[in-house]
Amino acid sequence: MIKEILIVGAGSAVGGIFRFLTGKLVMQLFQHPFPLATFIINIAGSFLIGTVYAMFGKSGNMGPTTLLFLATGICGGFTTFSAFSYENILLMRNGHYLLSITYISGSVLLGLLATLLGYSVAK
Repeated sequence: MIKEILIVGAGSAVGGIFRFLTGKLVMQLFQHPFPLATFIINIAGSFLIGTVYAMFGKSGNMGPTTLLFLATGICGGFTTFSAFSYENILLMRNGHYLLSITYISGSVLLGLLATLLGYSVAK
């Protein structure tokens, strides 16, 4: 268990650094009120996690440790939106469309409300 924690932690550090650098770069290149940096990071992270899982399933050469480092660690550190996207794809592939819709709408609505509540409480 300690080994897995360290692997995920190392990957998360790499992903977090990439998120920070990507955000800085996008904000320097494009100054706009739309949160373009987060948008690009979320889309890129979703693409990356899809690629990682496809490679894992296709080749079988990627072991569970590598998957932990790349998917949970790097992609998770880069953006948790990637995991959210992949989980919804799995739900839809397994025919759980209502669960997927519930997960998407619940995450967005409750996430916004929780952020507002946290902001209000801390203020």
